[in-house]
Amino acid sequence: MRKKEAPAKPSRLRIIGGVWRGRLIEAPSDSSIRPTTDRVRESLFNRLMHGAAGSGIALAGARVADVFAGTGAMGLEALSRGAAHASFIERDMAALALIRRNVATLGAEDRVSFMSADATNLPKAAVAHDIALLDPPYEQGLPGPAMASLARQGWLKPGALIAVEMDESDVPPEAEGFTPLDRRTAGQIAVMLYRWTGSLNYL
Repeated sequence: MRKKEAPAKPSRLRIIGGVWRGRLIEAPSDSSIRPTTDRVRESLFNRLMHGAAGSGIALAGARVADVFAGTGAMGLEALSRGAAHASFIERDMAALALIRRNVATLGAEDRVSFMSADATNLPKAAVAHDIALLDPPYEQGLPGPAMASLARQGWLKPGALIAVEMDESDVPPEAEGFTPLDRRTAGQIAVMLYRWTGSLNYL
């Protein structure tokens, strides 16, 4: 979730919907993290609430992986809207500390887990997830390897839904076992949805 030469961002973000709607969480005031915009989050989560692109997977009760988690806004938005659990994956220790503060702000400690890891080289998962939300740095070719790592290491349930944020001009990632479902744009940002159609024996 990091991007070079990004403009400075406000030091607060707000939860868009659900039980924590309007609550503020922390974000760096410098360019070290590029949070997903309100508009993009609202569009994506409105789709996830109702089984996006006919996937049959709704957000309520889901186990969600927030990959390249940054501020944790995506995973916290998911919890606010009814997800059962959010796993935050972020390799930067300062960002992980920020996520922990945001989780504490919302009192969500009992519904989350944290992992310091490179999303393209994950360890084996303790439990598989229904939904994975990926917001990697743009233009670095990370989505495909991260998707493959999630699958290979057992982070995805069969039929899991994967959302990948990217620059509108980026080539959509491809990874074996992932079927594209939908693509939406908001300004210069695109979000691709995939279904994991492989198996837990993915190699």
